This record gives sequence, structure tokens and C-alpha cells, in this order.
Amino acid sequence: MKYRLPVGYRPAPLARTPRRPLDCYEGCFTRGFVTAACISAFQDVEPPLSRPALRRVMRHGLQGGTALVAGTRAANAVRRGDYLSAVTAATAGAAGVMIIERLLRPSPAREDKEQKKDG
Repeated sequence: MKYRLPVGYRPAPLARTPRRPLDCYEGCFTRGFVTAACISAFQDVEPPLSRPALRRVMRHGLQGGTALVAGTRAANAVRRGDYLSAVTAATAGAAGVMIIERLLRPSPAREDKEQKKDG
């Protein structure tokens, strides 16, 4: 049974707005960054406050965020049947992870210098 609203009243707005197709990408990088950084922070490392350990945590966090965004985009593209976009997203994600690794990986000389400084 439907009730009629008095004149001048409208139905209450919906609690949530309908999802847009790209909503799943909002926050993906942050989720991946935090997840990978948390995992990386305590795995097989010297004290977490050392400079090389913090650099490693940052590198893994950036890579985790990049990989999660690429994986989400690829999965959504496969679900839509857009396989070219899925391959493109996966390739871009792999390239992003590789670029982050190359840019943030410490050189052997830097590692030696920081180990002498810390030790």
C-alpha cells in the first residue's frame, strides 16, 4: 500500500548515489599502497626505522598500489569483454612496477655507504 505525501513534501533522497562504472578505481592506489607497505614493513628486515628499510617499504608500497590499480582495471575490462584494454592495463601495470623498481632500487655503492653509516 502506497501512502500519499502531503502537498509540498518529496520523498527522501536515496542514502547512496548509484554507482558509476569507474567508482571501483577510487582509492585503489591508496589501498594497494597501504597494503603492500604494511606487508613490506616487517618482512625480513633490520629495524624498521633504518633508512634502507624505509626506502624499501616506500618502493614496495608504490609498486603495490600500481599493481592493484592495473589489476582492477584489467579485471573490469575482462568482465566487460574488452580484452585489448585488459592487456593494456596489465602491461601498463607491469611497466609501472618495473619503472618504480629501477628508480627506487638502491645502487650497490649507495647500499654499501648506508650500511657503513648505520653499522
